[in-house]
Amino acid sequence: MSPAAGSWRFERRGPLGREIPLIIVGGRAFDLRLLTDDITPAFLESGGMARAHQAALGEELVEIDVEGMRYGAPVTGSRAVVCIGQNYAAHAAETGDAPPTSPIVFFKHPQTIVGPHDVIPFPLGEDRVDWEVELAVVIGKPARHLRTLDEAREVIAGFTISDDLSGRYHQTAISGGQWSKGKCFDSFNPLGPWLVPSEGLGADVQSLGLRSWVNGQPRQDSNTSDMIFSVAEIVKELSGFMVLGPGDIINTGTPQGVAASGRFPFLLPGDTVRVEVDGLGWQSHSLAEVAG
Repeated sequence: MSPAAGSWRFERRGPLGREIPLIIVGGRAFDLRLLTDDITPAFLESGGMARAHQAALGEELVEIDVEGMRYGAPVTGSRAVVCIGQNYAAHAAETGDAPPTSPIVFFKHPQTIVGPHDVIPFPLGEDRVDWEVELAVVIGKPARHLRTLDEAREVIAGFTISDDLSGRYHQTAISGGQWSKGKCFDSFNPLGPWLVPSEGLGADVQSLGLRSWVNGQPRQDSNTSDMIFSVAEIVKELSGFMVLGPGDIINTGTPQGVAASGRFPFLLPGDTVRVEVDGLGWQSHSLAEVAG
């Protein structure tokens, strides 16, 4: 029986460094290694997602059983993780700041990207570790000086989930005026589990619920409709002062409900964070003390 043409997504499953690229169509997992070594920037730029979808619908790929296999980040080889700060008005307010009139931009090192359920090493010298559920955009084509919101939408390969973990002490107290010190600790950007193309999302990207929990207790509960700057506005704006490339990740901001608000305690070793976004699955990761 041919797979249904309904919702479809991409995954990478398997041990770290040996993940298998997959397309999931109609609940069935198809191995992409007949088409590509992995879900890379080159795969995205060359139209690989559409080719893979057609190949799955045409029963040209091998179906495999992935039950119990580890999830890797759904894309590999990303050159940049670009982040937008305080993009929800209520989150800006809870941190004591006025809503920004222009997107606040900072960066995370690409080495922060890990699988959605991987264990996160608790950073040495940091005692204010915070969670941040975010809708993440994956760029599919080179983009510079985009002129319209429609042009911005056309360079997006798809969407996934980020937890923009933050070390608030390094981010603020010893930042030197820039946030990245608190953002680039080892494994501080769990990504995934799925990469969902725009046409496979089945919903308006500006009407997605997003939520987080710590040790099973609710923290964030909001909707992308509350973004100050929409996804398309962010992509267009960024393309005006940097070249976006295939595989680049854009974290689009987090809503209210973080520890920096003062309403909740910061994370400790042993804590578990769960984040989810409508249509994009969920991720859960624990923080582990590291020696030395």
